[in-house]
Formats: sequence, structure tokens, C-alpha cells
Amino acid sequence: MQVRTVDYHTAGEPFRIVVEAPALEGSTVADKRVHAQTGHEAERVRELLVREPRGHADMYGGFVVEPDDAGADLGVVFWHQDGYSTACGHGTIALATWAVESGLVQGATDGDIEVTVDVPSGRVVGTVHRTAGRTGSVTFRNVESYVIARGVRLETSRGPVDVDVSYGGAIYASVAAGPAGLAVDPDRYSELIALGREVKALLAHSPHARHPTDDRLSGIYGTIVYDDLGRTQQGPHQRNVTIFADGEVDRSPCGSGTGARVALLADDGTLGAGETLTHDSIVDTRFTARALPGTRADTVVPEVTGAAYRTGEHLFVLDADDPLQTGFVLR
Repeated sequence: MQVRTVDYHTAGEPFRIVVEAPALEGSTVADKRVHAQTGHEAERVRELLVREPRGHADMYGGFVVEPDDAGADLGVVFWHQDGYSTACGHGTIALATWAVESGLVQGATDGDIEVTVDVPSGRVVGTVHRTAGRTGSVTFRNVESYVIARGVRLETSRGPVDVDVSYGGAIYASVAAGPAGLAVDPDRYSELIALGREVKALLAHSPHARHPTDDRLSGIYGTIVYDDLGRTQQGPHQRNVTIFADGEVDRSPCGSGTGARVALLADDGTLGAGETLTHDSIVDTRFTARALPGTRADTVVPEVTGAAYRTGEHLFVLDADDPLQTGFVLR
């Protein structure tokens, strides 16, 4: 097996792009994700690229596939060490950057270029901001996002915590770090992972984990543990770490998770009309975000701005005699 990738990071979070992806059946990207989960060749490629010695427990990436129709420039099936996700904002920012830098989507060297991407949760748009032929930042317009539940009391190993649940292309549980005796700090890394996994497990079989119309989007994808840092002149300022999949840690402020936070903050008035959320990560990288009106009174369309940078191009090889085959995960 040989697999070529182009690698980026968005605010510190890796995104490994497979341009020549294994064939996936289905008329939509959502269907292709389901096919990838069934033990297809794509599963071996995913394992090869996320597991050690070629990857690591926190690796992330995606297969570039055909979009649902001619209205999008490309489609993507997102993957990580535990399987396949329904949304990925940092990946969308990286893909939009790659699409313009590779020439897949053409545009002026100065100004904005829109890249439309079909993802399992719907159609999203990355607006790539260019100056003198160089990409500065990308503004990612998410699917409609909304609050699912507020103030869900959970009894954890750190005591009782109140959790809010919201949707931003995937379902996230949000919990304040302070009441759990934590802070979003690298020194508390292991404790944050433990709390994130615990909250996800406690909500796994609750009605809050169900998507109202498409069960393929059901399940608590991640736990967002956050610190409130007050306000800037532009709006609220928070730091978060998102623990997703099986204890995987997002180094970025989490793109789709930022969308889920925007839904909560707009709903309770913390993020007002025209205001900007300053959203920092556990490694002090930053996204900014705002809420646009949705098609219903209870939804918003989050716009998240960040930047992605190419880190390498790779030809990964699997030797048929390699006893480790597609590798292992050692956390």
C-alpha cells in the first residue's frame, strides 16, 4: 500500500489530506461516510495514517471525495483515530486553503475566494482571504447550529457538573472548567481528558445525544471544557479544550465546536448581534467567530475565522512484511 497525503495544521491541530482517496460508495458524502465505516479499504488507509508509527493518537484527516452535486467544489469524509466524524471546522479551513493553494479552486491573487465543501453534516463554505497571492485567513461558514439542552446535571468523579448540549455539525457537551476544579491549561491535560471522556459516556444514551432528524448525526461527539475570560471590546472571550472521539484532544479551539459554542452564547445573549467571540485553545491559538441569523428563530449560522499552514507532503508506505501492519495506538 502507498498513500500520498498533503498535511496542514489549523491553529495547531493536524489535518492530513488524502487527495486520491479509496473509492467510497454513496450518492452523498454522508452516505460515503457510512460506507467507510463498514470495513472498506478506506478503513485500512485511515488506520495506516492515524496510528503509530505514521500517526499518533490525536491525528486527524480526511478523504477528498466527489461532492453531492455540482453546487460544491469538493466533498470530504473526515476521520480520526476512533473513526469518522460528521463535521470538522479546522479541517474545512485546511481544505479551503489547500484547494486554493493547489489550484483546484481558481481565484484572484488579491481578495476573497469561496470554496464550497460538502461534509457529512451538510454544505459549508470556506472564504479564503488572499493578499498578493498568499493566504492569510479563512472564514468558515458552518451549518445551522442550535441548542439541544441546558443545565443537564451530571454526577462525575469530580463532583456534580452542569452541562449544556448543542449542535454545530456534530453534537457537543459544554462544561465550565472551574466548577469541576479544573482550568484549561496544559498542566491539567490528563485530568481534562478524563473529564471529557466521562461526560461523553454519561450522556451517550441520553435523549440529548440524538439528532432530531438524521440519526447518522447522533451521538455526543465531544466535550468542550471552557474557561470564561470575560469580554473584549468586540465581545466574549473564552478558552476551551475539546475532548472528542476516544479521548482525542483538539489543539485548535475546534471549528465545529466553536460553532456549537456560538449557538449557546447567542441563545443566552452572551454573544450579541454584531459581536465577535474570541476563542482560544489550550495551546493559545485562536479562532474568532460570530453568529449570523439562521432560517429559524432557534438557529444560528456560525462564521469561524482561523488560518491553516502546510506542514508537509508525504508518501506513506506499508511493507507487506511489516509485522505491525497498519500500526497501533499508544497513548
